[in-house]
Amino acid sequence: MTTHHAPCTTHHAPVALTIAGSDSGGGAGIQADLKTFAFHCVHGTSAITCITAQNTLGVTRVDALPPAAVVAQIQAVVEDIGVQGVKTGMLLNREIITAVSQQVESLSIDKLVVDPVMVSRTGAQLIDDAAVTSLRSQLIPLATIVTPNRYEAQILSGREIHSLDDMKAAAEDIFRRTGAKAVLVKGGGMLGEARGVDVWFDGDRLEIITTTQVDTKNTHGTGCTLAAAIAANLALGKEPLAAVRQAKEYVTTALKHALNIGKGQGPVGHFFPLKENW
Repeated sequence: MTTHHAPCTTHHAPVALTIAGSDSGGGAGIQADLKTFAFHCVHGTSAITCITAQNTLGVTRVDALPPAAVVAQIQAVVEDIGVQGVKTGMLLNREIITAVSQQVESLSIDKLVVDPVMVSRTGAQLIDDAAVTSLRSQLIPLATIVTPNRYEAQILSGREIHSLDDMKAAAEDIFRRTGAKAVLVKGGGMLGEARGVDVWFDGDRLEIITTTQVDTKNTHGTGCTLAAAIAANLALGKEPLAAVRQAKEYVTTALKHALNIGKGQGPVGHFFPLKENW
């Protein structure tokens, strides 16, 4: 008896790379990025910079990988598979930041989204001053888009941010100070009229990006997810501002379907279309 098989087909998909930390709780970092890439039908690859023990209540341990291990992961992906979009998240220390910056240059990586993970949305500094200096002087100047939150934007711009006008001025200052091709100052940690409003500046256009406000405590991973969604849209060939707008819509919808898991702050619902089948 002869068995007939369907003809084999191959598919080509854009590839995105996330260079970030691992979140054991699955809500942020590498795990959130790969879910976001998959949602956009982009093949996700990764270079892990650190391992965290964390859940919805917080982080209990962080172990950095050796810079050489981070470099090896980046090279393994880029030299064989190639990438059409790259996102960086938690890089943790000066040595890793320097190593990643050198790889971006030597491998001619473009379409780079830098989420400058320096300070949390609540104002807690996450990396030391030496790492902040390296991030600002080495990696951010290579960025296609840098996506600071309010407190990170204050560091990068050197100005206090309390209003939408302050966000606009900071975006312009960061563009001029760092050399990044475009700046997106995020308003997730703002109050009043600026809450949830983002400001874009690319040297030519100053744009205010707004979406529906979502009232939920389960917002873990929003910054990672936004940067990953931007990188995915860049990998799909979208123009930078369009990539940002579509990424913002994705995150807003994911927030509407945020997961109420654990005893603390749950993550956004990265896979919200599948929830219709529950």
